[in-house]
Amino acid sequence: MTSHPFDQAIALNATGEHTFTGATSPAYANMVGPYGGITAATALNAVLQHPALLGEPVSLTVNFCAAVADGPFEVQAVAARTNRSTQHWTVAITQGGETMVTATALTAVRRDTWAAVEHTMPDVPAPGSVPLPTARGRVEWLNRYEMRFIEGGFPGVWDERDQGHSRTRQWVRDQPPRPLDFASLAAMADVFSPRIWHRRARFVPLGTVSITVYFHASQALLSANGDAHVLGQAQGQAFGQGFFDHSAQIWNQSGVMLATSHQVVYFKE
Repeated sequence: MTSHPFDQAIALNATGEHTFTGATSPAYANMVGPYGGITAATALNAVLQHPALLGEPVSLTVNFCAAVADGPFEVQAVAARTNRSTQHWTVAITQGGETMVTATALTAVRRDTWAAVEHTMPDVPAPGSVPLPTARGRVEWLNRYEMRFIEGGFPGVWDERDQGHSRTRQWVRDQPPRPLDFASLAAMADVFSPRIWHRRARFVPLGTVSITVYFHASQALLSANGDAHVLGQAQGQAFGQGFFDHSAQIWNQSGVMLATSHQVVYFKE
């Protein structure tokens, strides 16, 4: 597993009880700094590696205070409070003494209860019947994922005409394939391209400000998925005054919801 580009990118070295060091990976480079999903996965990895960890991730919120620069960084992960079955974490990623990313996480020891899902998986063709894009990704991190677009791929023409909605449905998995776990699922929650590009067919400057991921699966369920594709769906909700948000859902091929997410993005004309 350690030879996979994803594992190399989120690798951390413990330097103290609550501190780690890491470095950005060119394999997940974005237009400015690293792909946000890999940064989120790195923040979560600090919690997952902490010797005081209780249970499994339930939620993760990552706030991007500034663009992470290429190179080394420091991570601090602290269990702010530990209860009988839940644990609350604060995480910070710094470079040169400046805070670049803040995060909070909730982990818990899950128990069997009544369960239901209201947002069910849409009826879509199987991954093997959906063609791969023919072009290589414009930024390197796109090449770390196998994405098969069912609906809402990148606009064929950037003609600035309102498309009426911004929904994307796609099969996705790591490239090369890698067994699914909490860290990779956190990264996949940010795999959807900015909704405003799809809604307006206009390439505007932007950046994610905050993303929250809710994990609805156990590690056992993620392990059972192996390296199979998962289905992702994302759609914007409101655009205006320099910001927009979108919600996303991720299911396994059996229709079991693995995660949901919500993020807010800054944009400018």
